[in-house]
Amino acid sequence: MDAADAFAGAQRAAGVIAAKHRGDLAGAHDLLAAFPDEQARTQGFQLLAELALTILRTQTGETMDEIVQEISLHIAAAAVSGPPAEGGPRQDR
Repeated sequence: MDAADAFAGAQRAAGVIAAKHRGDLAGAHDLLAAFPDEQARTQGFQLLAELALTILRTQTGETMDEIVQEISLHIAAAAVSGPPAEGGPRQDR
């Protein structure tokens, strides 16, 4: 997979998330199905996650380790109580 394919996959992954959040589950499904294979899907979402975390790190000034630790705590909490409400405020330490 070349760089153009990787960034196209990340863009498609962002589209999946956007469609899901606006309630377009059929659109999200169609975008997921448009990935050529599981490896491309995995790489697209992995690149999207890295880009999103980098944006967050730049905007907050936190280290990547601090951000990952905070996300890990949110994942653990969501595993117990369900995912947080969409659009909720980010809770700073």
